[in-house]
Amino acid sequence: MEKLFQQFTFSLPTRIEFGAGAIKRTASLMSETVKGTRTFVVTDPGLEKAGLVEPVVKQLSEAGYKVRVFDEVQPNPKDIDCERGGVVAREFGADHILALGGGSVIDSAKAIALLNTHEGAIAQYAGRGKVSREVTPVVAIPTTAGTGSEVTRSAVITDTVKKLKFTVKDIRLAPKLAIIDPETTYSLPESLTASTGMDALVHAIEAFTCKAATPFSDVWAKEAIRLIFSSLRAAVHRGTPAARTAMMLGSVMAGIAFSHADVAAVHCMAEALGGLYDTPHGVANSIFLPVVTQFNAEAAPSKHAEVARLCGLPVNGLSEAESARLLVSELEQLARDIGIPRFSELGYVNPADFQALAQVSFENGSTPTNCRDITCEDYLALFRKAYQSA
Repeated sequence: MEKLFQQFTFSLPTRIEFGAGAIKRTASLMSETVKGTRTFVVTDPGLEKAGLVEPVVKQLSEAGYKVRVFDEVQPNPKDIDCERGGVVAREFGADHILALGGGSVIDSAKAIALLNTHEGAIAQYAGRGKVSREVTPVVAIPTTAGTGSEVTRSAVITDTVKKLKFTVKDIRLAPKLAIIDPETTYSLPESLTASTGMDALVHAIEAFTCKAATPFSDVWAKEAIRLIFSSLRAAVHRGTPAARTAMMLGSVMAGIAFSHADVAAVHCMAEALGGLYDTPHGVANSIFLPVVTQFNAEAAPSKHAEVARLCGLPVNGLSEAESARLLVSELEQLARDIGIPRFSELGYVNPADFQALAQVSFENGSTPTNCRDITCEDYLALFRKAYQSA
């Protein structure tokens, strides 16, 4: 029977410059893409200590840019830091924002770009349709192969009072330029390579399997799954340039995919956990990926069997259900192989919080796009199952 596709929109407002050494062309690429000379650099203390920030600042200064560095970004970006950054950016008179770092830095930079042109607290802009006019242009240089935030229109921020994560979504937040240089990831430690890589894999899988998937998002998601699954172990344990490059490419493709589809229940649970406990986002995604995949495969066996094929698993001769079961097992093994802790091994998780976490997960805006209808009770069962997994 002929398949009819739903209506969809595909818009990629970000110019992508990809390749080893691309960061050395930051000043010239910016001059072609954004106006003004007052550059507000958003980063974190770890990157400054690692020596990644100073060469970029020097390059910009020599090209005539006036630079102010804001390095107060924390993991799981906090509303108070974004609001502080907005104040400093306005005082500096920023013409544009340069984000140099991982997903937390890039999401913070988007929030700061918004607050540089809009009044109030960042939480006022949670959801869609709250951004009334253009924000300060953002240029993003990712230093992890993970979030894909350099090509998305979203910023995920932690409310430090409510201990919840919220998402600001608007196409105006999308960076104007993404300078994607795999060399920036060469010195990443194994643990960060593992957690950010799993985040990228979840982006790709959820983009492909969720209800909001389209033929265009599927193209990006499928290639991202193939690249990431085949390269992540090597990137973690050997860190070869080829593996690092494949991961960086897979990450940006996954970002394009989910920003034009959506994420789903894995992210809903991970964001709830991260909001309450400040758990690293990639670790949280890794923990919940197998149990949610098993849950979802019952409703979409063909999609999950296709994911298994894209991962290169030996599914010839297997039924769709058998292929999906093999996928679940391999996702669990992948997490073990790259050193992701189990849920029960985190040490700070209290099962008494699961009911509240389930409610927060259910209220997440991505719950409706999960490929299988999911209730608050289902989320509670999944939290418990993940915690009990051996």
